[in-house]
Amino acid sequence: MKKIVACLFVLIIAACTFSGNSTSMAGPTATRSITSTVQPSATLALSTTTTIPTAAPMLSPTPTQETVRSPWWNDTVFYELQVRSFYDSNGDGIGDFNGLIEKLDYLNDGNPDTTTDLGITGIWLMPINPSPSTHGYDVTDYYAVNPLFGTLDDFRHLVDEAHRRGIRIITDLVINHSSSQHPWFIQSQDPQSPYRDWYVWEDVDPGWKGPWAQQVWYPFNNDYYYAFFWEGMPDLNYTNPDVTSEMENVTRFWLSDVGIDGFRLDAIGSLIEEGSVTIETQSSHDWFANYYEFYKGIKPEAMTIGEVWREDAVVVPWVTGKQVDLAFEFDLAFAMIASINDGNSSRMLDVLRSGTSQFPSGQYGTFLANHDMHRVMTQIGNDPAKAKAAASLYFVLPGVPFLYYGEEIGMRDEPPDILVPGPMQWSGGTNAGFSTGVPWSPAVVDPTYNVSAETADPESLLAHYRTLISLRNGHPTLRTGEFYILSVANNGLFACLRTTSNESVLAVINLTGSPIQEYQLSLEASSLPQGNYSAISLLDGTELAPLEVADHGVFRGYVPLPEIPPYATVMLLLQSE
Repeated sequence: MKKIVACLFVLIIAACTFSGNSTSMAGPTATRSITSTVQPSATLALSTTTTIPTAAPMLSPTPTQETVRSPWWNDTVFYELQVRSFYDSNGDGIGDFNGLIEKLDYLNDGNPDTTTDLGITGIWLMPINPSPSTHGYDVTDYYAVNPLFGTLDDFRHLVDEAHRRGIRIITDLVINHSSSQHPWFIQSQDPQSPYRDWYVWEDVDPGWKGPWAQQVWYPFNNDYYYAFFWEGMPDLNYTNPDVTSEMENVTRFWLSDVGIDGFRLDAIGSLIEEGSVTIETQSSHDWFANYYEFYKGIKPEAMTIGEVWREDAVVVPWVTGKQVDLAFEFDLAFAMIASINDGNSSRMLDVLRSGTSQFPSGQYGTFLANHDMHRVMTQIGNDPAKAKAAASLYFVLPGVPFLYYGEEIGMRDEPPDILVPGPMQWSGGTNAGFSTGVPWSPAVVDPTYNVSAETADPESLLAHYRTLISLRNGHPTLRTGEFYILSVANNGLFACLRTTSNESVLAVINLTGSPIQEYQLSLEASSLPQGNYSAISLLDGTELAPLEVADHGVFRGYVPLPEIPPYATVMLLLQSE
C-alpha cells in the first residue's frame, strides 16, 4: 500500500507559560533578493470545505516552495508603518527613510541563519508624499516624497535595501482627493483655469450631505467645491479624462520608475459620486476596473489592496470584479477582537461562514487593527495573553496578514481614546529609543513593552509573533492551504484544518482565560486521506494523541491533549502512519 505523507508538527503556545524560542520551530526566516517577475494566478472561491489551490512562494528558500504558483502576496506577511513614527536617523525628532533602512534588519535581515528578525516579507508605507498634515492623507505632490522623510534617492535606496532582503514595498496611493494646498486645486479656484474641472465645482450649494450626514459642499468665492471627507481634502474629478490620465502617470512613475511593488488604495468606495449618491457607485467600480487593467499592463505582478470600510457583501465585488487584487476584511477584524473579548468563537465563525467565504480564495487582507482603529492592546484591555491569542487567530487563517507596527510588542493608544500613530518603542530608554531629539509626538517609555526588553524575553508578545510568522513562512499550507472549520463542542475554542497535498495543519486556539478540558474536534469532510496520523510536538518532540481519519476525511471526537491552557495556541502538522 502506498504510504501517504502529510507532516505533523505541534506548537503549543500557552499565552502565559510560553517557553522555547524561534530556533526550535520550522527553521529561521530566510529570504532572498526579489529579482524575478511572476504573473498572479487565478484563484477559486473559498468556503469551509472548498479546495484552495496550493501555492508556490515567490521568495525562497523561505517561504517554503511548492510546485503550483500563486500570487506573491499570498506568500507575504505585510507590516504597516508610518515613516514619521518608526525611527529617526538624524535627531530631528521625525522618522525618516534612512531610519527605516537602519531598522530593516529588525523586520527581516534576509539571513536564513538568524532568528532575531520579525520575519515579515512586505511593508505597507502610509503616505510618503509631501503633505501639510502629520498623517499624510492630503497630498500636495504625487511625484515627490515628503522632504521631512528624506529625498527621492533615499527612498529608492530604501526600496533597493528592502528588495535585497526579500521584502516587497507597497505605498498608500491617495487618489480620491488631494490636499486643498495642492497646486492643482489652487489653480482650479479660478473658473477660467484649465484645472477647474480637475475638481468638482458648483455655482450653488447642491444641499445634500454625505453618507454619515457630513458636510460635503464647501463655499469658496461664491462657488462650492465637493470634499467627501473635509474641506482640506477636495475630491478629484474622475469624470474628467485628464485627471484619470494624470493618475495613470503617477502610477507608472511609482511602479516603473521607482520600482515599488504596489499600492494600498485609500477610500476607493467614494471615488466618483452620481448625483447625491456618494459611495459604491457603478462609476467608481467601472473606473477601478479600467485602472486594474492599466496597472497590470504596466507591471503584471503589481498588487493593489483596497480600503472599503463596509460589510463583506459590499466589499467582495471589488475583488471578484477585478478592480483590486485584495480588499481588507474589516468584518473579520472586528469579529476576531469580539471573539477574544467575549471568550466565544461565535462572532468569528459567523463572519467566516457568511462573509469571508464569499471572497475569491485568500484574496483579502486579514488584520486586527490599523491606523484608523484603536490598537489591539487598547481594545482587549491591555491583556498580553489575549493579544497572543488574537495574533494566532489571523495567522492560521487564509488571506494575506497585515500587522500594524508596534502591535507585535503590545503598543497601546496613549491616551486610550486618541488615535495617534506615535513613535515606535524600541527601548525603555530616552524617547523609547526612537530619536535623540525631541520626538514629533511624545514617545511612550515603557520598561516592558519595547523591542529591546521583549527580544530578551522568550515569553514575550514579540517572541509569539516571531513564532507565528516563522511558521507561516515555513509552511505553505498556512498560507494557501484548503481551509476547514472544525466542530469543537465548546465555543471557547476556535479550531481549523489547513491542508495541501504535502502537509496538513490543525490549529486550536483557546479564546478564554480558563483551561478547557471538555472539548472534541470533529470534521464531516476534508481532503485528508483515510488512515492513522501521529502528532509530534514541534517545540519539544512530544507525541500527542494520534488522529484516526475515516473515508472522505472524516474524523470525530478527537482530543489531542487533555487540557488546552488559557489563551493557548495548539498547532498540529499530521504524518500518516
